[in-house]
Amino acid sequence: MGPGGPLRTLAQALRRAVAGDTITLQAGIYAGDVGVVTQPGLTLRGVGAGATLLAEGRHAEGKAILVVRAQGVRIENVEFRGARVPTGNGAGIRFESGALTLDRCRFFDNEMGLLSGGRADMQLVVRHCEFGDAPRHDSGLLHHLLYVGAIGSCVVMHSRFGKGWRGHLLKSRARVNRILWNELVDGPEGEASYELEFPNGGDNLVQGNRIEQSARTQNPAMLSMGAEAGGRHGGRLVLRDNRFVNHHPGTPEAPARFVHVWHERLAGPVEVVSEGNVFVEGVRS
Repeated sequence: MGPGGPLRTLAQALRRAVAGDTITLQAGIYAGDVGVVTQPGLTLRGVGAGATLLAEGRHAEGKAILVVRAQGVRIENVEFRGARVPTGNGAGIRFESGALTLDRCRFFDNEMGLLSGGRADMQLVVRHCEFGDAPRHDSGLLHHLLYVGAIGSCVVMHSRFGKGWRGHLLKSRARVNRILWNELVDGPEGEASYELEFPNGGDNLVQGNRIEQSARTQNPAMLSMGAEAGGRHGGRLVLRDNRFVNHHPGTPEAPARFVHVWHERLAGPVEVVSEGNVFVEGVRS
């Protein structure tokens, strides 16, 4: 699909597509082009420099630029930009059911980069993607760059996060999380809260990441686990070969922390393993 193709818009292509199809998007900007994916096994692939889906005030179902409700969906080399909805949580992608893999996708200036549902049978894989430029308007909701609900598993690897505002760079309620070899670096102008949060606890491996918090952060802690568990969930946290840099000076009332595990809010003992990590305070890396 594209200006020179038989199908000019994503909406047209999605109406024609069936299970297992691949929709190829020519490089360029698709303004106001939104849609819903319900076809299992569908692949949406940008070619060349990639395709940009620019919201320009439009949205699918009042939720997102793209809504996904299907198993085995893949999205490759597509940018999602400028999502806004009346409720204030407009997402580049709203992932509501099934399994979704993202490869080389980009999310900028969305009220939520990707926002997922919370079904236990859902799976999300994010590879080589970039999330940034949280909008700086107060919609009454926090603008998280990646917000994963209470799904079965979430894998995020070789991806970049930065330039948050009030919300978190990455927040996941998934039962199993694998956060591997990413850059969660808010940057000097970023004002994110947590760089990484697992509010429900869960089985969490955080390995090989560079995690760096701005001095302008909204929260003195960088990584949080269990803040909203409410005694209902347990968990395990393995930190291996990460580099943490915290520029927040902290205060006597709220000292700066690299990691905050809310043991008192988690169900039962929590295993925390830390191996090969580097913790740096108050300097630019």
